[in-house]
Amino acid sequence: MEKRLDFLLYGKYALFTDPVTKIGGEKCSYHLPTYEALKGVARSIYWKPTFIWVIERVRVLKPIKTQSKNIKTLKYNSGNSDLSIYNYLWDVAYQVQARMEWNPQRPDLAHDRIKAKHFSMAQRSLEKGGRQDVFLGTRECQGYVEPCTYGEGQGYYDNIPELAFGLMFRNFSYPSETGGDDFCSHFWYPVMKNGEVIFTPPDSSIRTKFIRKMKPYYPQLAIEGDRGLAACYSCEEDCKLYQPSLGETTL
Repeated sequence: MEKRLDFLLYGKYALFTDPVTKIGGEKCSYHLPTYEALKGVARSIYWKPTFIWVIERVRVLKPIKTQSKNIKTLKYNSGNSDLSIYNYLWDVAYQVQARMEWNPQRPDLAHDRIKAKHFSMAQRSLEKGGRQDVFLGTRECQGYVEPCTYGEGQGYYDNIPELAFGLMFRNFSYPSETGGDDFCSHFWYPVMKNGEVIFTPPDSSIRTKFIRKMKPYYPQLAIEGDRGLAACYSCEEDCKLYQPSLGETTL
């Protein structure tokens, strides 16, 4: 699928963190958006289980600035609250380029692999600001998207040849997309060249950490007569997952 979706992503605050710090305590944002966060934004614009979003590159348009905030959070296993300091990115804007790839783990949706249809729907959804709420790393950081032409306009770091950011979290690999039973996280060493970060395909330079075993779940729609029922792989029983009026699963 050669067509690319270019979009402008911006917001007042952003918090792109290591998943380890998601469980609580004080949080500090990476200086760059992670691959997983940008993939989540693309899914908020438009997504179907027929395809997988692949983020190719991102441009940093504004200077990297941070701002600390005092956040009152709840303690785990306790009704008490605690005071934490979160370090946010402030006033961010990015140009993102993404493409669609068919999900090989969903052969039951092969009939839906229509490039022109999905790309057109993605473009219309982008013009409306996305189908779901857009977040810049976390829910409290509201983001906004709109169409753009990737590479146009002046970026703050366009004249800086190279800028390294050290080890960063990159993305998760989900069994529903890889076909295996391993749920893993991936880390890499991003380098921004002239204001642009290119997400190269996974290779030996990307470090992988196994998290746990996970069985993928693929609901297989099997309409039986006029009952509008579906059978799923997990229980092999008829489940009310299909609604003829909607034409898709309601999981």
